Amino acid sequence: MQSIHQQVLDIIQNFKRGRIFFPEEFDHLGNNDSVRKALSRIGKEGTIIRISRGVYLYPIIDKELGILYPSVDNVAQAISQRDKSRIIPTGLFALNSLGLSTQVPMNVIYLTDGIPRKIKVAKQTITFKQTAPVNFSFKGRITPLVVSALKEIGKDKVRTEELEQIRKMLKLESKEVVISDAYIAPRWITDVILSLINTSDNESLA
Repeated sequence: MQSIHQQVLDIIQNFKRGRIFFPEEFDHLGNNDSVRKALSRIGKEGTIIRISRGVYLYPIIDKELGILYPSVDNVAQAISQRDKSRIIPTGLFALNSLGLSTQVPMNVIYLTDGIPRKIKVAKQTITFKQTAPVNFSFKGRITPLVVSALKEIGKDKVRTEELEQIRKMLKLESKEVVISDAYIAPRWITDVILSLINTSDNESLA
């Protein structure tokens, strides 16, 4: 019979490169302490990387660039899937995701309907902040990012070029979904979103 170490290693080597995984995925092997020791040993052997406490990576290794690490968002999405929770990026990360900022925040904050927690990933921190269920009523993927970004910018502080970029991103979503989602947002953001989708490309947003 194979050792726990070998069983864990065999499972990992069947993963697709770039896969983020967790110790819980090996619970069926029956001995959690042995699994964690096996993961520690496999990490020391260089096969996997521990990117945070309880979060591991089976890395893609590029011949020129070396190890390709996942983005903070990929890590957050993997944790969300594991926890069967929903998340929405906020603040500077929402701005960055929409192309409104090139600044990469050191503390990435997500709203969640799961467990609030902080996770350190290299030099960055992922914060999951629990919020009201209404914030997960959005049907679309782009609109909640837009709402978060506009909250970060602030009322009456949105520049014309930012409005143009937001309108461009909203076009990736169906108009029906954007309209439905707009009414979930604070009133001033609803007004901004509706004005953007009702403004033709030839009209000024100023």
